This record gives sequence, structure tokens and C-alpha cells, in this order.
Amino acid sequence: MKENSNEANPQKEMKRREFIRASATLAAGAGILGLGSTKAFGAGTNSVAQTTIENVTLNNGVQMPILGFGTLYLNGEKGAQCVADALSLGYRLIDTATIYGNEEAVGAGIKKSGIDRKELFVTSKLWVDDSGYEKGKAAFQTSLDKLGLDYLDLYLIHRPRGDVKGSWKIMEELHKEGKIKAIGISNFEDHQIDELLGYATIKPAVNQIETHAFFQQSKARKSLLDYGVQMEAWSPLAQGRNELFTNETLAAIGKKYNKNNAQVSLRWHYQRGIVAIPRSSQKAHMMENLNIFDFELSDSDMKTIATLDLDKTQFPEWE
Repeated sequence: MKENSNEANPQKEMKRREFIRASATLAAGAGILGLGSTKAFGAGTNSVAQTTIENVTLNNGVQMPILGFGTLYLNGEKGAQCVADALSLGYRLIDTATIYGNEEAVGAGIKKSGIDRKELFVTSKLWVDDSGYEKGKAAFQTSLDKLGLDYLDLYLIHRPRGDVKGSWKIMEELHKEGKIKAIGISNFEDHQIDELLGYATIKPAVNQIETHAFFQQSKARKSLLDYGVQMEAWSPLAQGRNELFTNETLAAIGKKYNKNNAQVSLRWHYQRGIVAIPRSSQKAHMMENLNIFDFELSDSDMKTIATLDLDKTQFPEWE
């Protein structure tokens, strides 16, 4: 969903900026490998050169970038510019949703970037109020029109509510027609996935769920691996909640690699094979979030981060 929301909170933003100045340099670089594997390459220093991000392969063979750009609350001209900036730096996965109310801005940013559509991976989501076959069909077309696109790379049922069966049926049809390259779900728990699989003819390719250092979702990660469904993290930096950007444990790990807490957190997602979509309205932070591929967290680091797990949502208002 949303990321780096502390930018709207001057006090939290100051804490992050102070930490960045003290412990890290802004840079860009990227890469990705399959689940559980690591690789370091492509790092630059204070560079705005376009970055290449490798992909994970979804269960239908579609290639999806492991690191993308979230867009919640990025609206209007500002939102369009943020999307264009992210694409200029090398992001290729852009995540939006009907409920965000910014699909037109995202579409404008894509157009402004001048990047070939074939290079992009665009995700949107079907909201609860539009669930069902007929409503879902109309809502999908509305999203497509607002984005100014001919197809989506990924379309998700945003929450497991309403007429999920009807929604999935039209999504399967749209997928077969080539209007959606991959279909998936968001915020689904195991029993809800089992229910969907009872009538689905196409398995979900992705489940986008809350995942970060304070809610690590280890059980869900294992079950999604068993299902063959790619795990994707909304709010991979917990929006800075629970003082993630100044957490002493993450800071101590980052100090070894000259990285800040956000970079350590995103590297942690990467090494777990989880797609992450951090959001930022500032180009410097977009660059910083890309600069996670020139170091590798040790087994000891990963175990230490595991101790931060509170095993509960940090967004109770979204339950």
C-alpha cells in the first residue's frame, strides 16, 4: 500500500534525514535473483543513471520486478512527476489501485516518462465496492482507461470481501483475453486462498500482504511458497511506524555496510525473495531505496532482524 508516509510528518522525516546524513550516501544500483539467493551488482554513487532491476518468475511464466514503486497518496501533478522520476531511475514495477484515486496521475507519469510500455510492469487492484462479475468488468475497464493503457501486467483483488468468486471469474476471462498478464490477490489469508482455489481455474500469481521487519509473516511466506504464489510486501518499510527508520538494531546492522535502516530493510526483503514496493515522494529516497544490491546481509544479520518480529499488524486501522 503506502510507503515512506513519514514524509507527511516533519518530525519523522527529520529523523530519517538525520540518520541518512549520518550513516549513508545516496546512490542507485539494482538487481534480483530467485527465492533465497543473493547477488551484488550495479551499484553507483550519487548517480541518476537508469538502473536495471531483475525479475522473479511468476507461476504462469510472467516476469515481475522484485523491487517496485508504490503510489498511494501520490496524486495529481505531483503524483505524475513522482512516477516519471521513479521510472527515470530504473523502477519498472508501478503499483496503484482503484481506491488510491490516482490511476490518472500514474498514467500521466508513465506517459511523461517516455518509457516503452513493454518495459513496464503495471499493477492495479479491484476494490471491494466493485466486486463481482459485472461490476468487476466495468471497474477494470475504468482503471485501464484512467491509466491510458491497453492491458495490465497484474490485477489484484484488493481485499477478500464481497463477491470474490464473481470477481475472480471475470479476472480469469480478462486474463485469457490478454488484457491482464497475471491475476492475483491481496490481503488473503490461507483459508481464503484455499476457498478461492476450490473454484479457480487459474491459480493466483501473487498475494500482496503487509510485510516488514515488525510483521514478518514467516508462516504466510512458507505457505505461499507451498502454493506457488509469489509473496509481495505492501508497506515494506512499515511507513516508518514503530520508529523503523531509527531502530537501533537495524542501524547497527546498517553501520557495518554504510547503509541506512530503509536499505537494510529492503535488502532483507530481497534476500527472502519477496517483491517490495516502497513509496516515496522524494527522488533522493527513490534512489536510496534502489541502492541495496552492493552488500549482503549475513546469516547472523538475518537472524538478528528476525528478533524484531512482533507478529502483528502495524496498521490496525486497515483490518
